[in-house]
Amino acid sequence: MTPLELSIQRFLHHLHYERGLSPHTVKAYRRDLARFLQWCEDAGLTDAAAITAHHIRRFAAARHRQGLSPGSVQRVLSGLRSLFRYLVREGQLRGNPAEGVPAPRRQRRLPAVLSPDETARLLEGSPEDDPLALRDKALYELVYSSGLRLAEAVGLDLGRLDLGEGTVEVLGKGAKTRLVPVGDKARQALAAWLAVRPGLARADEPAVFVSQRGRRLSARSVQARLSRLAVVSGVGRPVHPHMLRHSFASHLLESSGDLRAVQELLGHADIATTQVYTHLDFQHLAKVYDQAHPRARRRRDDD
Repeated sequence: MTPLELSIQRFLHHLHYERGLSPHTVKAYRRDLARFLQWCEDAGLTDAAAITAHHIRRFAAARHRQGLSPGSVQRVLSGLRSLFRYLVREGQLRGNPAEGVPAPRRQRRLPAVLSPDETARLLEGSPEDDPLALRDKALYELVYSSGLRLAEAVGLDLGRLDLGEGTVEVLGKGAKTRLVPVGDKARQALAAWLAVRPGLARADEPAVFVSQRGRRLSARSVQARLSRLAVVSGVGRPVHPHMLRHSFASHLLESSGDLRAVQELLGHADIATTQVYTHLDFQHLAKVYDQAHPRARRRRDDD
């Protein structure tokens, strides 16, 4: 066993027995590090002390050429940084050669959104003749009205909803709370649902949205029912709950142009996360330009 292989074995032991990571996570580390070990042996590198940032970059580039996605290369680099950080802490190395080695740039995928017409068709197409339909309509209206994540909506408790003031206190990522407004349509739908909720909910259940069994509604159930509603409403394409949040952000930014306000409402820590919606807004403007501008129309006709 080479010194590098021994170092990797000790690191994996540390992950499992000292850090208590799950077997699945340790297995992923072992798989990535096994490929790294093989690459190092092929390059004549048998000791961690001989590995430089140049070697790490070459390995990452090789994995990318083999078809590994930028996100997966980033995962591999993260594992290598953890390995060398451990070796530094153990006194085997003086520095971390993987620190600062960048992954290939990801191609940013724009989020799928519904048009205002599609959103209206979806939300107004929900039947209102039974408690579950009232619950679904209230949940979808709230997500679209206030830009909630699905986990935030199903995790919402009664004490955080104030229909009188038209606000909801959301417990977001990192246990951070934010106060966001609730629109009139959502308030009406929530009031209708809360009027029938006692017939379903168990007495000790704090969740706003409950299942037929009276307990907190699961995210999976919401996804399945929304997919069926999209078909019934004639939206014409698959719809998932996060599309309502994306649509909220896109429509609000399109109308207001206030990126900072959208950031606050969505609960994004970094405005760079919110900026993806400016690309959607530009796509909308470009489409309007192509359809309406005389020069653009003439060029299309000529083609």
